[in-house]
Amino acid sequence: MLYRRLGSTEAEVSEIGFGAWGIGGNQWQGGQDDESLRALNRAFELGVNFVDTALAYGDGHSERLIGQAVGKSFRRIHVATKIPPKNRIWPASPATPLSEVFPYDYIIDSTEQSLRNLNTDQLYLQQFHVWTDAWTDREEWRRAIETLRSSGKVRYFGVSLSEHDPDSALEAVKTGLFSAVQVIYNIFDQSADDRLFPLCQEKKIGVLARVPLDEGGLTGTITEDTTFQPGEFRESYFRGDRKRQVVEHVQALQKDLEGVPGSLAEIALRFCLSHPAVTSVIPGMRRISTVESSCRASAPGKLDPRTLAILKRHRWQRNFYQ
Repeated sequence: MLYRRLGSTEAEVSEIGFGAWGIGGNQWQGGQDDESLRALNRAFELGVNFVDTALAYGDGHSERLIGQAVGKSFRRIHVATKIPPKNRIWPASPATPLSEVFPYDYIIDSTEQSLRNLNTDQLYLQQFHVWTDAWTDREEWRRAIETLRSSGKVRYFGVSLSEHDPDSALEAVKTGLFSAVQVIYNIFDQSADDRLFPLCQEKKIGVLARVPLDEGGLTGTITEDTTFQPGEFRESYFRGDRKRQVVEHVQALQKDLEGVPGSLAEIALRFCLSHPAVTSVIPGMRRISTVESSCRASAPGKLDPRTLAILKRHRWQRNFYQ
């Protein structure tokens, strides 16, 4: 496992982080807590020292599992979590008042809940789970940040950007109040590289690349006949003819990648890690097999320029979250 500095913080975090949405057990079906704990433990054994979770993942269930695993680990694990929008609406709308999403008392109370769930006295990285720059100049969230920092309950703050909208926090990044930005970045959605990544590099802001495998689309395992359990998030994400679209794009991608070593998933993770702005890639890892295959992507290093040029051509403008 290789490590990178998280922005201007003192932390050297693993290039592959543990994305913990799936172990929350709410929108991702089929997981078992004992399996999730084994996956976390295996990740720590392989050098993963960064975990990304959220209070909204299973109403705190993901956080509680992480608290158990971190408490037994001999490594220092940097845990990032998130404050959910009070109105529980993703993504954020510029027309929605901040008072309905992140009022001062709610930010404090949500952080206290996460501290209890994780069984810790301090959160390493607390993130706002949605954002719009319409809120950037508001005083309430800034005051909450100062309160939590001065009390020692949060070391650093970050922001998780809306689906396929990496420009939703450009002004917030410029404030200097955030140490990290979490954003969708993968072979299909490369839009963060247009304006966000150059700004983060200029401001020395860490970047957490989420959805690096396009919710499974970039694993090469999705077919037109793939089914998901009723109520699972991916049942909606890949609804209608979307599986056919994914298959067509993946087949074209695989054809262009003939002769490039590694699985499609490994290449997809290495694509993210090849960008100098990216600090850590956080694929979902519910099983030991997924942990091991994801962690293997760190060792080979960056992709060569020829392969990156091929992948750049496979940028795909679409939004399956709608």
